[in-house]
Amino acid sequence: MDVPELLRRAACHVPAAVKGEAGTTVADANEYLGHDEWEIALDILVELGDAYSSEVAFWDLLAEAARMLWFSRTERWCHWRRFEVVHGVVRADLQLVDPGVAGGRRIPVPGDGRLRPLWDIGDVTAAGDPDLYVARLWVEAQPDLQPGGRAVVRLAPLSPQRWRRLVPGDVISMHEQRPVAGIATIVQSVFPVDDDHEA
Repeated sequence: MDVPELLRRAACHVPAAVKGEAGTTVADANEYLGHDEWEIALDILVELGDAYSSEVAFWDLLAEAARMLWFSRTERWCHWRRFEVVHGVVRADLQLVDPGVAGGRRIPVPGDGRLRPLWDIGDVTAAGDPDLYVARLWVEAQPDLQPGGRAVVRLAPLSPQRWRRLVPGDVISMHEQRPVAGIATIVQSVFPVDDDHEA
């Protein structure tokens, strides 16, 4: 299947009434497709996918189109959104500790989901120590997060079921070694009714 066909199939998933942040609709995406403006059509469809309850198949089609166009960050985002469709959305306001403090990063946090830090979400081991869980991190609206910086991030937990109790206002901590590397306040936590299945 070629890129235009992948994008056309993805467009079929989007309800006509859905509008992106810029007011674009699936009709706009189809118009750009008609003019072989694949990159613009892909960008519109990705934006529309965040504006309605999109499905796994939609993100799979866009991820494959992005891969074929060599848009690696867009491909990673489509895979990320697919994960969220299946397992839920966890967003948090993250403040990294100062780089001069123990645990502070001296290099930026990559913003495209490659970093897999540990998180203290309040659970403890039988010995009474914090029970830390792995969750990938995506920085919203910027390519990375500078040392000591602050941003809204999305988290993709390795064990999503353990995070289901988190609600907006809960505070969790990020760890890359023993000292705290950042403090995050949950701003959104939305989970599917049943996330026990794998898609």
